[in-house]
Amino acid sequence: MKKINWYPAVILGLLALLVITFAVLVASRAALGPQQQYTEAGAQERYHWKLVTTWPKNFPGLGRAPEHFAREVAVMSGGRLKIKVYGAGELVPALGVFSAVSEGAAQMGHGAAYYWKGKIPAAQFFTAVPFGLNAQEMNGWLHHGGGLELWEALYEPFNLIPLAGGSTGVQMAGWFNKPINSVEDLQGLKMRIPGIGGEVLNRAGGTAVTIPGGELYTALQTGVIDATEWVGPYNDLAFGFHRVAEYYYYPGWHEPGSMMEFIVNKKAFEQLPEDLQEIVRVAARAANQDMLDEYTARNNRALKELVEEHGVKVRRLPDDVLSHLKAINAEILRESAAQDPEFDRVYQAFKAFEQDVKAYHQISEEAYYQTRELKENE
Repeated sequence: MKKINWYPAVILGLLALLVITFAVLVASRAALGPQQQYTEAGAQERYHWKLVTTWPKNFPGLGRAPEHFAREVAVMSGGRLKIKVYGAGELVPALGVFSAVSEGAAQMGHGAAYYWKGKIPAAQFFTAVPFGLNAQEMNGWLHHGGGLELWEALYEPFNLIPLAGGSTGVQMAGWFNKPINSVEDLQGLKMRIPGIGGEVLNRAGGTAVTIPGGELYTALQTGVIDATEWVGPYNDLAFGFHRVAEYYYYPGWHEPGSMMEFIVNKKAFEQLPEDLQEIVRVAARAANQDMLDEYTARNNRALKELVEEHGVKVRRLPDDVLSHLKAINAEILRESAAQDPEFDRVYQAFKAFEQDVKAYHQISEEAYYQTRELKENE
């Protein structure tokens, strides 16, 4: 019987199987899409970002939030994304953060949206609106009320992605070198107060100026300004304002729940693998809440020190002054909305959410605060 040589047939069969297997793998990989294809390579690649801020390096509260964020990103990413934080003036000027991140000089920034009102007037809604939403309400509007989507639409033309970056809670009305007993005392007052609050002061007869935090002490000391608002006791004690101003006023009508922001260069963000993108978002949410927690815990002790150890005079703004400022604020919002469709779109959404949440908070938060102050029956 003639012996058959099977080897050529077997080899040809194996080659055919390899070709078919390779074709199937190529087709499967193509079906995954570019982001999924990139996952394996992205898991090995390392990224180094710069984060510029409008605050002094490691400044309590405001300056620590970006540090906390960068630390969390490094840990959660296993060191694949490392972010170096620069304080105001170290890489770019305090008020140059928006442009630096927009143009790609830095991948991220941390600041406050109302500083960019010259570029985007409606951005002011995403820091604070006088007599508007508090911190709890702002977080609700942004993350579950459609606010973040409006914010993203505003920043998209600038190649930026905004993220909530921490809240100070209700601020103080500020430090003054003369008492405020009536509306007339606002006339000619030179005060550092940004955002819509500054516009309100201007229309009330004062002069609003925008000065970075690191320059406020000297400006107040030398008389460049007569008054300044900053944040609250925790930060104000750190800056030493009690040494150069006599009166400390409340409530913070101009900033009832000041929201800070992280801004991310959109192109840089889109170059990250999907898991690192999610880590950036989650770390920002964590830093956002942590800042509010820090201010809630620290303001109490700082205020006690200011009053008991430094003799600071804490005063409440008169009701007629607050009512006057509130009326001017409403007027400015209506006028701005009538002149700017973009401003109006955000204003209407903000106002609708405010009305809804205010109705509930009257029987929840506010009612509880009043109940907490009731005297106990003996």
